[in-house]
Amino acid sequence: MPLSSNVRGATFMVVAMAAFTFNDTLSKLAAQTINPGQLMLVRGLFATTLISLLAWQQGALKGYRNYWHPMVFLRLVGEVGGTVCFLAALPHLPLANISAVLQALPLAVTMGAALFLGESVGWRRWLAIATGFGGVLIIVRPGFDGFNVFSLLALLSVAFCAVRDLATRKIPGHIPSLFVSTTTTIIITITGALTIVPFGGWVPMTLDLVTFLAGAAVLVLFGYQFVIMAMREGEISFIAPFRYTALIWAISLSVFVFGDIPDLAMIAGAAVIVASGLYSLYRERVVGKGRPAAESTSASMAPDGI
Repeated sequence: MPLSSNVRGATFMVVAMAAFTFNDTLSKLAAQTINPGQLMLVRGLFATTLISLLAWQQGALKGYRNYWHPMVFLRLVGEVGGTVCFLAALPHLPLANISAVLQALPLAVTMGAALFLGESVGWRRWLAIATGFGGVLIIVRPGFDGFNVFSLLALLSVAFCAVRDLATRKIPGHIPSLFVSTTTTIIITITGALTIVPFGGWVPMTLDLVTFLAGAAVLVLFGYQFVIMAMREGEISFIAPFRYTALIWAISLSVFVFGDIPDLAMIAGAAVIVASGLYSLYRERVVGKGRPAAESTSASMAPDGI
């Protein structure tokens, strides 16, 4: 039985979160020596080179003048705004607090999809998403030390990322995902260059660091490509909650790479997140039975050939 576009999109999102989490692992190893701005710049240079060659080989850059749709620009604005706000807030907020705020993204995207894209979101799906967010809160256990300007920047980062994801859904199907991935990689590289000085300046690098960042660049490309494919494949309100699976990947890698054994709260929170995702999948199967066959099986865009 062919998979529905929503199930395909959810699968793409899970793969994207795995790629991003493995990238985070390599980046964390590199970040013990260099600052985040230098990390983004060097990793971005590798990624930009690789994805540009891939996009050229796949023909995704042919006719690029016709690809500059307003939604592509809006997505880039969201990407830049989210990155800048996150980097500005990160040094001034406990990591648990800012992580908890950023995990509100699926809720923000779902609300945006319902309000601006006209997607139908039933109370059961709202409840499943809210339950998954509750699992996130169990894991990160954010403290409370008052709302300040840096907390506002973290919330603005969520808002910008929601704009990015909603704009991705509205990008016309004739624009290749590889073109969107390439422009995203370039803009992140530029962002890294602009933040090197605020984060402390350039640090000499060893061959090990360069190797870590080269590997991270490949993983970032997979992540960008699959997350774009996910957001263009099905309903955002269904796909967005599967971002929570990044925490499951992070727990696994923390154990095997860094030797961090999760406590009971983290295990409980992870179980809640998995349960909410499985329930969302179950609801999609139930609702999908009432859809016309063309709606439940056809892709929303032509494949890019990779």
